[in-house]
This record gives sequence, structure tokens and C-alpha cells, in this order.
Amino acid sequence: MKRSAFFISDGTGITAEALGQSLLAQFDGIEFHRVTLPYIDTVEKARGAVADINESARSDGQRPIVFDTVVNEEIRKVIARSDGFNIDVFASFLKPLEQELDTHSSYTVGKSHGIHEMTAYKDRIESVNFAIDNDDGARTQQYDKADIILVGVSRCGKTPTCLYMAMQFGVRAANYPITEEDLSNDELPKILHAYKDKLYGLTIDPFQLAAIRHERRPNSRYSSLDQCSLEVRTVERMLKKADIERINTTTFSIEEIATRIIAARGLKRKVGL
Repeated sequence: MKRSAFFISDGTGITAEALGQSLLAQFDGIEFHRVTLPYIDTVEKARGAVADINESARSDGQRPIVFDTVVNEEIRKVIARSDGFNIDVFASFLKPLEQELDTHSSYTVGKSHGIHEMTAYKDRIESVNFAIDNDDGARTQQYDKADIILVGVSRCGKTPTCLYMAMQFGVRAANYPITEEDLSNDELPKILHAYKDKLYGLTIDPFQLAAIRHERRPNSRYSSLDQCSLEVRTVERMLKKADIERINTTTFSIEEIATRIIAARGLKRKVGL
């Protein structure tokens, strides 16, 4: 079963997507064709969006699901006249909040992602730069400034997790890859001993690791199941011996991995954008 879903916003569309995707994820039996329409900030653009929605309704033979986070009431009224099943986020949530708080919303576009919160924005940019500079053990001399250091085999999700934590939460995350040279015994590399309290392990199913590595270096020793199994087993023993908390990344998305690590370690989310 297929349905179309539109995420409409007068800003970046991030809020509409986040809410809409979370709700649609609850319906496993339906395949959604997703369309994001950001910066719908004029009546003319809204009419264009409505035309797209109506065309989708005609071609699909059923109503598209429409999530909109548009602030301007006139524009919202135009979108509401489409042939889609409209979920007006502001009408659904802001009005009840206004009643509960006994005050009116400012109805300002882009409030949730506004860079007027310059301290938080600066934290995020600096954290992203830190994650890039400290990827794959590039600058171990900066580990004293890290909030957390992810440890694991190559291609287990360390880099994207670090970048996600940096961009979303302003966490200074570094990562260190356990390479073949480090596998001679079950001890953590000496360079990491001084930062044991900041370490967090990532492990993965060897079959999935082999599939991921095969995309990068097909038919190589690096991507062979034997090599992947050896590395995963050795690193898991290494982490267990050093009593390092760890997570198996096999069945989790990057978002879930990052959020679980932050919660487990009680790291402060520095970015509220």
C-alpha cells in the first residue's frame, strides 16, 4: 500500500519533517512517498503547493497526508483547501497552549531554529569542527577537550554518530578506530588509557559489517566475514576487559545510537535550536 505525504513549512521544513516522519513511522504496512516543500511563505507559493498536492491526489487516487507548520494564517487557509488530509500543527498545538498559558503566541517564523540564539549556534559549529578534526584518531592530543570518545572497528558508525551528536546537541565527540595493529592483544591502545572515563564502545554484527565494508572495498580481506568477525570479537573482549560501556549499532539508526549514548552518559545537550 502506498500513500503520498507532504511536509510543508514557511521555514526549513525540519519541524514538519520531524513530526510527520515520527507519526508515519508508526504505520509499518504503508509505503510513503515523501515530499518536502520548505519556504512556503507567500500565498502564491501556497497555491503552488496545493496544486502539487491535488495532482498527487488525482494520480494516487487517494488523499495525500499533509503536515504543515506554516505560521501565517492566510497561507494556512490556502493549504487547508487542498485535496489532502491536512494536519495543521500550529492549529492543533498552539491554540491549546495559548489557552493553557493564557497568552498569545508570537507566531514568528523560524523560532525553533533561529540563529538568534548565538551561543547555542556557536556551540554547534564548534562541536562539528571538533568532530571533523578528531575523526579516526586524527588528533589524539585534543582528547582532553572531548565530551566523549567513541571506540570501535572501522565502519561501525563512529563518524556519523559523532557528527550527529555535534550538529544536533553540541556535543564534542571524537572517535578512535581500533585497527589491525591494535588487535595483537585484548588491551586498549595505550593512547586511550588516560581518557578511559570518556570512552564509549560501538560494536556491530560481523555480517552487517562485512556488507558495509564490501560496498567500500569489495572482495577484499578488509571486507571478508572472517576478518570482520575477528575484529568484532577482539574489540568486544577489549571493551569488556576495560569495563567500557558499549552499544551494538546493528539494529539502530544513527539518531538512536547518538541519543542512547547521550542518555547513558548523562551528557548535556548544549543546543536547543
